[in-house]
Amino acid sequence: MSDHEGGNSFVWFLAGLGLGALVGVLYAPRAGSETRDALRSRAEEGRDYVKSRARDARDQASDWVDRGRDLVNQQKDQFRAAYEAGRQAYQEATTESGASKNL
Repeated sequence: MSDHEGGNSFVWFLAGLGLGALVGVLYAPRAGSETRDALRSRAEEGRDYVKSRARDARDQASDWVDRGRDLVNQQKDQFRAAYEAGRQAYQEATTESGASKNL
């Protein structure tokens, strides 16, 4: 009995599917070729949008990389200047203490 009811439900499903397709074709606002053209146009717009957003993201990432590189170079220059100042101060301190011992 349940097999009969399951088969009956499937038949009603197929009937509803066919009826829905028929109503969709009858009330379609455009012809098939027009609908395909509209879908193709929308797909091209979507592709162009994605390309544009990808280009913007790539440009922004490039800007961030450039900023990071500039910051690293600035930090390296500051470290190098501090190192040189410390080295010079050490040399001056050791030279002064050596000169006072010689007197």
